[in-house]
Amino acid sequence: MTKTYQIVGIGNAVVDVLTTADDSFLDLMGIEKGIMQLVERDRAEVLYGAMENRKQAAGGSVANTLAGIGNLGLRTGFVGRVSDDALGQFYAQAMEADGTKFINAPVPNGALPTSRSMIFVSPDGERSMNTYLGISAELGPQDVDADVAGNAEIVFLEGYLFDKDKGKEAFITMARACRAAGGKAGIAISDPFCVERHRADFLSLIENELDYVIGNEAEIRSLYETDDLEDALAKTAAICSLVACTRSGEGVTIVADGNRDDVPVERIVPVDATGAGDGFAAGFLYGLATGADMRTCGEMGCAVAGEVIRHMGPRADRNLLAMLRDLSLVSA
Repeated sequence: MTKTYQIVGIGNAVVDVLTTADDSFLDLMGIEKGIMQLVERDRAEVLYGAMENRKQAAGGSVANTLAGIGNLGLRTGFVGRVSDDALGQFYAQAMEADGTKFINAPVPNGALPTSRSMIFVSPDGERSMNTYLGISAELGPQDVDADVAGNAEIVFLEGYLFDKDKGKEAFITMARACRAAGGKAGIAISDPFCVERHRADFLSLIENELDYVIGNEAEIRSLYETDDLEDALAKTAAICSLVACTRSGEGVTIVADGNRDDVPVERIVPVDATGAGDGFAAGFLYGLATGADMRTCGEMGCAVAGEVIRHMGPRADRNLLAMLRDLSLVSA
């Protein structure tokens, strides 16, 4: 039986607000360059007011990945939490316009506003993100529809939501419902600092509830508190049947059921670097959903990531399926 969704993601529903800024502006505003930092509501309003030539998009890590997967033509859905305010309505409509079903309706009379991230992009491509979490961080098991999860071939979880117990409960609810119906569940680790705060719970989730894990080398090393990437990869692969580790300009390592593939990547100077991980996940999961071999999955992920970082913003502008055809990664 064909399932309603090929991939359903669950994560933070954050409106990305982007602008360009040089280092002197960052210093003036007290913005730390190149990282994501959480801000309170008052600070968020100050930074928003200081932005010129704003570009607004429905963001969040998993949402960006789903946009890429939708661009590639798969059936996608998103589980997230927004308020029924102007930004929340924008977010829901933007996801639907990109071809992803926004499963949970905006929350009326929400105590917190819709989440937003003010992103300042430097001339060297670095993104300095200032995120007000708002209502998205309140996502919990009550927001997960077991029928939706059961009607997904693959579910994809966002590590950033793991900071609250209700987020952990939502993940477990989603993963179990999907797997019970024959699907696969996995996670993007998202942040080594989140791993440090919840290492035991992360490892338990990966070992007991998930079929795949995606992370960069810092995140994979953080799982086992080691500087030895090979040791961390081996230990992660021992508790999860599929591990994909991105290593920036060094490519991607994939370990699937004990078999390893090292996939090279084209080195380019990024226009805007941070969307690479979300883009990689989009290409990789597209390959997984369509039955590609692991090396091809990795090559698809690298190709989409490379396209994303060639322009400002975390999502590709071009037809990604046509790009994969041009690279002979999918048949014509």
